[in-house]
Amino acid sequence: MDPTAVPEWSADALTTASWQPDVLGPGFEARLLPLADDDEGPVVATLVRCLPPGAVGAARVVLYVHGWSDYFFQTGLAEYFRDQGAAFYALDLRKYGRSLRPHQTPGYVEDLRTYDEEIGAALARVRAEHGPHARVLLMGHSTGGLVLSLWAERNPGQACGLVLNSPWLELQGSSVMRHVSGPAISRIARFQPKAPLPNIDPGYYSRTIDVSTGGEWTVDARWRPTPSFPVRAGWLRAVMVGHATVARGLTLDVPVLVALSARTLISARWHEDMRAADIVLDTEVIARRAVQVGHVTTIVRIPRGMHDLTLSERPARERFYAEVTRWLVGYGWA
Repeated sequence: MDPTAVPEWSADALTTASWQPDVLGPGFEARLLPLADDDEGPVVATLVRCLPPGAVGAARVVLYVHGWSDYFFQTGLAEYFRDQGAAFYALDLRKYGRSLRPHQTPGYVEDLRTYDEEIGAALARVRAEHGPHARVLLMGHSTGGLVLSLWAERNPGQACGLVLNSPWLELQGSSVMRHVSGPAISRIARFQPKAPLPNIDPGYYSRTIDVSTGGEWTVDARWRPTPSFPVRAGWLRAVMVGHATVARGLTLDVPVLVALSARTLISARWHEDMRAADIVLDTEVIARRAVQVGHVTTIVRIPRGMHDLTLSERPARERFYAEVTRWLVGYGWA
């Protein structure tokens, strides 16, 4: 699929009753998942799927969750799993991407457990389409990796494995930064939970991705804006609670693959080397935290990988897919 092609499409065309053509074009479908209303009104999530031929009752299924200020558009990832005969599903969480509505605060929740509702609804749909014995692999990027790690801890036995693509398991600067900033964030969140914090996003990561600025991908700026959605105190507090939970140690009893860039480059000034490094997270901190996710954790470092390894330059993303394949074969999933 041409990654620069964005067909005309409207979220209003989606229903809860059936699959409809998705914005990503041929081979991709989407449907709404109705959720309980919150203080801002009606809430939905959106499930996107990409199926191999004759995939009804597929034995292997992938469920993917995106990161902060993001949505699912990584067609190459879906096609990688489809070509292996697996059914691929991706969630646009509430208040993100296809699920974002004008009356909502983008990306906002006050507890990461809130996402249990749409993850549960997505898996119910997967089970309805592929049966109760389909082997489900969870995959999350960045904040999505944190969300799925915590969900899997609370819901043992629901997945056969977890693939984390640059998961946000700790603040930059390690737990010291979390302990120093946590009390102040909690005070703001208590009295003004939706107060926006200073936005420090200079737009460099978007510059590495977008085809108009030297990247390879076209994204919908409504769903993945530059700078990113405002970070709000209540949301950041929820993320920091998640980080603290990981720091105490998770006990996942399924194999976990944590894939990270081999290099971090965080700078106030633009540099072309940013196209070949993680410029969002400190990968050394994440690598140290990753061993606390589960009993059997594999850590892979990808030379010249970006924050989303699936969007890296071709040699790096091919290395990433090769490592995923090796891991899947080793655990008998592929």
